[in-house]
Amino acid sequence: MSDFPTLQTSRRDFFARTSDGLMGAALTHLLSSDFFGGQSALGSDVSVPLDLKSRQGHHPARAKSVIQLFMNGGPSQMDLFDPKPVLNRMDGKPFPGNVEEIGNQSTAGIGVMMGGQYNFSRHGQSGMWMADVLPHTAKMADDICLINSMWTDHPNHDNALYKIHSGRLFMGYPTLGAWTVYGLGSENQNLPAYVVLNDELGLPKNGTRNWTSGFLPPTFQGTRLRPTGSPILNLKPQFEQPSAVTESARGLLNRLDEIHKKDRPYQPELDARIETYGLAARMQLSAGEALDIGREKPHTLEMYGVGESTTDSYGRRCLLARRLVERGVRFVQIFLEEQPWDSHVDLGPNHRAICERTDKPVAGLLRDLKQRGLLDSTLVIWGGEFGRTPTTQKSGDVYTGRDHNMQAFTSWMAGGGIKGGLSYGQTDEFGHAVVENPVSVHDFHATILHQLGLHHEKLYFNRSGLEERLTGIEPPRVVKEILA
Repeated sequence: MSDFPTLQTSRRDFFARTSDGLMGAALTHLLSSDFFGGQSALGSDVSVPLDLKSRQGHHPARAKSVIQLFMNGGPSQMDLFDPKPVLNRMDGKPFPGNVEEIGNQSTAGIGVMMGGQYNFSRHGQSGMWMADVLPHTAKMADDICLINSMWTDHPNHDNALYKIHSGRLFMGYPTLGAWTVYGLGSENQNLPAYVVLNDELGLPKNGTRNWTSGFLPPTFQGTRLRPTGSPILNLKPQFEQPSAVTESARGLLNRLDEIHKKDRPYQPELDARIETYGLAARMQLSAGEALDIGREKPHTLEMYGVGESTTDSYGRRCLLARRLVERGVRFVQIFLEEQPWDSHVDLGPNHRAICERTDKPVAGLLRDLKQRGLLDSTLVIWGGEFGRTPTTQKSGDVYTGRDHNMQAFTSWMAGGGIKGGLSYGQTDEFGHAVVENPVSVHDFHATILHQLGLHHEKLYFNRSGLEERLTGIEPPRVVKEILA
């Protein structure tokens, strides 16, 4: 007889070992989400290559690139683009409806109706309404499509910002710019595909989450350039050497990177880091020229307001945006600091001050793109995360500003196959809620993707078996009425 004990498997032992196997399978599935970039380790198809090489969209594109002029804080639609004579006549009177529907505050903080703070005039052959604090933008009215019927899902800044940038109310999802370069890559491999130009006064509300790649590989996140001084540090090599030596060294590094990656497959963070180092090396060849606005003619600098104390910062960034898309960069965002449009108090002087900073540079950008034949292929977007209420609100002991309003706000588009001189959508007589041709944030995103040649349902990323999209599950609509 053997000295070893007889191994007998009980029913309990069997199921204990079976549970180990089940948990192991579950662990494998979870790890595959981390190490396979959201794609199944067992071979589900990858819908888009995970690099920045230029690729075709789903249908012919009208726009090749996007410049998003993001106005953090919520510009007031009835004070800038959507005049309301009835609201003006009711200035100082109580809101005639249910005050609980007004804004983002308790009813105790809601004041009286507040008429428009500026004079309005019609502009261009289209007769588009625009406030007198936007005299330069008004001259470009026939190139602009006003969307007065935007609406969103949340009255708080954080969530509304997540929504307008990523299509979701919470952090952690890829932004519009990330989805764009995921779908199309870039036409210039020597510059970042997705560039962010923030204000020298500070980051916007929510900071870098406004240009995150979320669950997409890090390759597709926005690259922030420095707002003062050299936009990118260390662009020049520390020492000069023959070009043949440089090319040989880069070739060797590329081979070493490939060996390193081969031994460590399915790690998107590693791929992104290697790609970033490679891009940094390539940028030494071309970025210096692209970012040097000193090469521009004096009349171009003046058109953007460069050199003028009020407009210099924003003008420089608008000019940089033109130079970048001119060289094949796919998506450029320009932000202001924190949320300067958030005028809960002293709306009149506050909005006027921001218009003085941005109006001339924005108009200069549109005019420059048009003169160079770039506006047809560049989609320019202007707007914030929500609008303002028709009533005042209490801030301290005064009622001189407006609260947040998610039910209606104005954005505009220009170029990229969009109809110019069109005012689309309608709000009620107070500018409080959309009553005609509503445009949701998902509709807005679907329309932008459409102009870039991307179908919002076909652009997806497989994450743990779920086909994630910028526009979510509920089908949005492309706003075809505004397309040229």
